Formats: sequence, C-alpha cells, structure tokens
Amino acid sequence: MFFSSVQNEFAEEREALFEYLHSDPLLGRFFEPFIFERFPASNNSVVRVFLKEVAQCDIYIGLFGIQYGTEDAEGVSPTEREFDYAGTLHKTRLIFLTNHKTEERNEKMQILIRKAEQLVVRKQFSSASGLKSSVYASLVKYLEEKEFLRTGPFDAMWHSTATIDDLDPEKITHFVATANRRRGLPFNAETSVEEILTHLNLYHAGRIANAAILLFGRLPQRFFITSEVKCAHFHGYEIVKPIPSYQVYKGDLFQLVNQTVDFVLSKIDVSVGERHQSTEVPVNYELPRAAITEAIVNAIAHRDYTSNASIQVMLFKDRLEIWNPGTLPLGLTPAKLKEPHPSIPGNPLLAEPMYLAGYIERMGTGTRDILRLCAEAGLRTPEFIQEDIFKVIFWRNLQEEQMSGEVTGEVSGEVSGEVSGEASRMILVMEGEEKRSDIQMKLGLASDDYFRVKFIIPGIEGGYIEMKYPQSPNHPQQRYRLTAKGQALKKALMR
Repeated sequence: MFFSSVQNEFAEEREALFEYLHSDPLLGRFFEPFIFERFPASNNSVVRVFLKEVAQCDIYIGLFGIQYGTEDAEGVSPTEREFDYAGTLHKTRLIFLTNHKTEERNEKMQILIRKAEQLVVRKQFSSASGLKSSVYASLVKYLEEKEFLRTGPFDAMWHSTATIDDLDPEKITHFVATANRRRGLPFNAETSVEEILTHLNLYHAGRIANAAILLFGRLPQRFFITSEVKCAHFHGYEIVKPIPSYQVYKGDLFQLVNQTVDFVLSKIDVSVGERHQSTEVPVNYELPRAAITEAIVNAIAHRDYTSNASIQVMLFKDRLEIWNPGTLPLGLTPAKLKEPHPSIPGNPLLAEPMYLAGYIERMGTGTRDILRLCAEAGLRTPEFIQEDIFKVIFWRNLQEEQMSGEVTGEVSGEVSGEVSGEASRMILVMEGEEKRSDIQMKLGLASDDYFRVKFIIPGIEGGYIEMKYPQSPNHPQQRYRLTAKGQALKKALMR
C-alpha cells in the first residue's frame, strides 16, 4: 500500500496512518504501508523510488489538501506523477480530501482534484481521526470485494429474531402474480410461501434473510428503522425551515418506490398535450417519469442498509436531489456510470425480486437511461456525485416553467379556491366519467393510497369532482366526474 501526499502538509497524518495500519489487528494482517519517511537513505532519486513503490503496491492512497508540491521541470509535482502512474498500472486508487474550500487550494491542486473526481472515488476528512475511520472503512470494503473477508452482503444475512410470520403472504402473492406476468416467474397462487422464498434464496431451515423483511415484511421498519424515505419540497434553492411539504414514507421496498415517485410527480410541473395519435390525452412531466423512477429504484435497491441514515429526496426550485446512504463498488466511479458498465448490485437478494417485478434491469443500463431520457427532454445533464453518500441531481428547466398548459400548484383566479397542486393535475386530465384507476394511470401514479389521499379526497372536499354513486363509495360501477366548479377550473388551467 502506497501513501502519497505533499509530505510537509500531511507529515503527522501520514505517520499516524502508518502506525495505525501496522497496529490494527485486522488491517495489519493484510496491508504493508509505505511512506517515504520510513525509507532508508540512498542515492536513488526520490521520484524513481516513489514510482517503483507505486508499481509494487496494490492500493494507492492519496491525501489531497491545499498544497500542490514541488514541481519538476515539466511543472508536475511528485503527487500528480504518482497518481497518474498508479492509474496507468490500473491500481486501486483511494483519494481523501481535506474539507477546505476550493479557493483555498493551490490552483494546480484544484485541477488535480477535478481530474481525480472523474476517475476515482474520493472522500473528505476534517481530522486525523476522521481520516483513520474513512481509510479503515475503504480498506475493509476492499478486502470484502476481493473476498479476503467473507462477511456476505447485508441482504443475504439471516435475521436473528424475525420469522416467516413477520412476512405478509398477500404481498408475496401479489409479487408472484406480477413477476409471472412481467418476467415469467414459474410460480402461481398455489405455490407455497416457503417454496417461493426458498427459490429467491430468502428462506432456509426456518430462517429468513434480511431481504425478505425489506421486500415482504408486514412492518419492515420495526426491524430496520432507517429503511424509510424522507421526501421534502422546497420552493426556493436551499434547505430552509419551515419545510412547505415533508413526508416520511415507510413500508416494503415496492411501496417505498411507488410512494416516493408519486411524491415527486405530484410536485413537479406537468403539461397536457393534444390527441394527435391517440384518443388518450398525453401527460408529460417536466422531468421524465422513467428517469425519476430509475434513480429512486437504484437508491432503494442499492443503498447501505447498515447505515443509520435514510434515503432523502429533495425537490428545489431548480433541481431534484436523491441522497443515498451508500457508496459505489470499488472500481466503479460517477464518470463510469455514464459509460457502459457492469451491473454490480450492492444488495443482490433485493435486486433479483425487484428485477422480477419489473422495477429494475440487470444490464447496468439504468444510469445511462437516465442521461438519455433527460437529454431527449432537453434538460441539463444529470449529475452523479460520490461523497460520504451517493447523490443524483436532476436539473429542472426553469425557462419552461411558464409554458402554456403547465400546472405549478399555484392556480390563481376565483375558481381555484384552496385547490392543491395535486388536485389540479387530476382535474386537468379528467374527461367525462372515469374510473379512479384510469385517472391514476393517466397521471402515471402507482400508489393507490397516495392517489386517494392527495388527489381524490382533496378534489371531492373542494367541490371539484364528484362520485357518480355518492351514497355507495364502493359501488362496482363507481365513476368520478368534474363538477361545474371543476370544469371552470379546468378551463382556467388550460388557458
């Protein structure tokens, strides 16, 4: 293992890490660190010694701070030479940055950091103890992925207390029907729960895997309290309180995906086209629904479920941010997500059922689909950022916010009253008498409960829609239609 940095800037940190790795009972078994300070005096040039050690190492660790270092005749520091050489030899490179502001760093160090961001995963640190923790976590992950440590993924571990009775058989039955229809899963409603779970590697000898709880549990958050999604909508550009709209979603992973996607769709702008090729009114969201869904599914399926953090989805005036408490597998970087790359699920036993249910694909095309869909919509390229957490940022097109036919949630005029943005979207697409499921399908919403609470109930209570059979809400022929007040609002929205 080779440590690289501007020596004067990180003398204490280098020495502390060297001693730490030597003394740690786990890491000391696998790694032999090298720092120049411990190298005996010789007639060899410094650069030659450094590059020789880089060639012999398995892991290159770079500490990047303010200083760039002494430059050679070509204006390149030893630190950058070492970083480039390690890349040429395809060494694992781990970069740790001080938490200084960009303007505080040497200009050439800024350029080096930007180069590193495109090629490797980096993390920030603010203290020697924080650096030790980050290095330790990265090296343990390296050992796990190289299979020197066989701990197994979190989702495949057997839960110590949960039993099959903690799972909801109706959820499993629904999953089987969906997976049979979408992917040809060779089971039906008569197949036993035990057989289905065993086929999915979620059940053995009376024990259930963590993944079974997250996918089919009656109350998954009882066992994994942070397996929730926090959604917030801000009218401005920053996180400020009070938060205009804030929801914490709980449930199984399929429910979390549906609820989170519906939250975002209910807050962003939507436009209604004309019937040129179909009798159905085309509904278009300002951010592609498929791209939003892909990013949210990735966050939920691939997150680190051992983390005390939750997934956060935040909608701002200019962007949508999805924060995932997890890191990319070693060797996979944000830049590589934009190119063809293998699918490396962090939770393989979660990924398989979500694939069977049609939520994800296996081929590692998801991030490229996000880029393609946003480009086709004329949007700025989304960003993938790996720090202590993984972030996906979608950029909204502010120039199109006032396009005709859009609903922003702030309808003006006497007809609007207190109608919510969600109800406005529903009113915009309604025509004649329609089933609730048909209206929901037009809007591309998946969660029945969310649609009923956020759309149907406000529409009825506001006097904008009515039931055909108001005395019998569960009537098999129940339909919904606009009232005179709703029709007036729809005309106002279409102007």
